[in-house]
Amino acid sequence: MKLKYSLLAGIAAVVATGLTAEAQEEYRFALVPKAMNNPFFDLARDGCKAAEEEMEGVSCYYIGPSEHTEQEQIQIIQDLITQGVDGIAVSPSNAPAAARALKAANEAGIPTMTWDADLLEEDKEVRATYVGTLNYDIGVNLAKLAQEMKPEGGSICLQSGGAAAANHNERLQGIRDTLAGTEGTEPPGERLSGDNGWTEVEGCPLFTDDDSAKAVQQLSDIMNRHQDLDVFISTGAFTQWSDNAYRQAIEPYKSKLESGELIVLVADTLPMQMGQLKDGLSHGQVGQRPYEMGYQAMHILKDLAEGNEVEDPIYTGLDVCTQENAEECLQQ
Repeated sequence: MKLKYSLLAGIAAVVATGLTAEAQEEYRFALVPKAMNNPFFDLARDGCKAAEEEMEGVSCYYIGPSEHTEQEQIQIIQDLITQGVDGIAVSPSNAPAAARALKAANEAGIPTMTWDADLLEEDKEVRATYVGTLNYDIGVNLAKLAQEMKPEGGSICLQSGGAAAANHNERLQGIRDTLAGTEGTEPPGERLSGDNGWTEVEGCPLFTDDDSAKAVQQLSDIMNRHQDLDVFISTGAFTQWSDNAYRQAIEPYKSKLESGELIVLVADTLPMQMGQLKDGLSHGQVGQRPYEMGYQAMHILKDLAEGNEVEDPIYTGLDVCTQENAEECLQQ
């Protein structure tokens, strides 16, 4: 699908700022993450700022909740509408709530898009496009690694982000569909209960709300409760981005990791995660490209603000890293 914003929408955006087109010196585009204390989103910010330096007349306004708070993100979007920014790119924490906020932006003549996480299928017409990962494929690739390492299946715990985050639910669906050999489900997929030898243990899935301390505590608790757990999969970097905390939590199980008795697979390939992989503290990482998301978002919003067509969706690709290819997998 291709969308094009009309001249009237562009005029409305200018009127909302109280400026004429001639008086406006630059475009102010907002990149809204789920949380500002997340190193994954720091890379998107860096891409956004790099685009700002390269593009004439474009300002990257990076703003989001200090922590993963759904209501605060909605309030920030509403504030951006009031300020009359020229475009909004958001990674929705709560997809339905974000859709309502972006609809209000559209009504104010402000072009909108999503990145990293998208809206629900029934709300996608609210935004012009999505740039980021095909999130279902993150789950598929995490599951394929699990199948390679545990071909007979086993007990598994899945850890996710926010329960209402569409991207994490799509990743859960990809994991469950692939392991069960099913299709046609809806996010987050069907809970595994013996499908192809895979069973989700009691107490899982775990929901972290992108809170690193909570994620590491959940990891410790579930490992302690299920001493015979075969596979632990996390759909986000939250479990690992507090490097020392993760290392301390996983250290008691290092012999199980080395023997392959316990398999740990995690989404994302942040620098500290790649260090953990190389040190044998995980078995695989399926990484996204957040820098590219932030960088492309500025170009896309400029196209939208100027009434140009954009593709929908725009996927930025994945990197599948294991202990065997850890040195070169991100050098492609």
